[in-house]
Amino acid sequence: MDGGTVTVSVRRRGSEVLEDQAWLAVSADLLGSAAPWRTFRWYKGQKHYSGTYWAATTRDHVIYESRLELARLLFADFDPVVHGIVAQPFLLKAEVEGQLRKHIPDFLLLTGHGPMVMDVKPRRRLSDPVVAFTFAWTRQAVESRGWRYEVWSEPREAELENVRFLAGYRRAWLFAPELLDELHRTALDGVPLGQAARLLPERSELSVRAAIHHLLWTHELHTDLTEPLRPSRVLRRAA
Repeated sequence: MDGGTVTVSVRRRGSEVLEDQAWLAVSADLLGSAAPWRTFRWYKGQKHYSGTYWAATTRDHVIYESRLELARLLFADFDPVVHGIVAQPFLLKAEVEGQLRKHIPDFLLLTGHGPMVMDVKPRRRLSDPVVAFTFAWTRQAVESRGWRYEVWSEPREAELENVRFLAGYRRAWLFAPELLDELHRTALDGVPLGQAARLLPERSELSVRAAIHHLLWTHELHTDLTEPLRPSRVLRRAA
């Protein structure tokens, strides 16, 4: 199999479907504006966890089909190089070992380093021969056009909890611009997180702390997120 034998089907917003387009000829802009190829339904007794997540990156809702996919969405939304997120972005078809194969990747991320096609799967299932085979030919197809392909599994628990917590502060319009401006002018570099909220005594400590969490979400401030987020964590200004 090579990229020239792969086709892609895309569902455009408005329900128009482009079937079996040449994979190497379809633009990233078209794929980045696609509607989900498939959607989901809720029903009593279902074993997976589906829903929608409002992404600050796209200022729109993105669907997910499991808690692990939701975790990947949180990390994508938190990543400053990501500027586009599409769930269930397209249907790939390829003839592999004499048979027609089909696969719908979980996400397409548009990044400052180029497009990335993403599949999300629990680590325990990566050794399944069917899963491994599907991901192998998908990787070959994606990389044939110079794009990146990634299979993502469970992240470190502490980092996930930190990103999930900071996502609660992702909505920029909830924070007064004047407060954010004051924090931009405040010497926060090297200050422990627990002390930073008290550096503007004329303002509510709760409001200041929330705004600092927002600046951590937007990467204007940094701290170590690989360990639980505690008051002793030192803040650093973005370079």
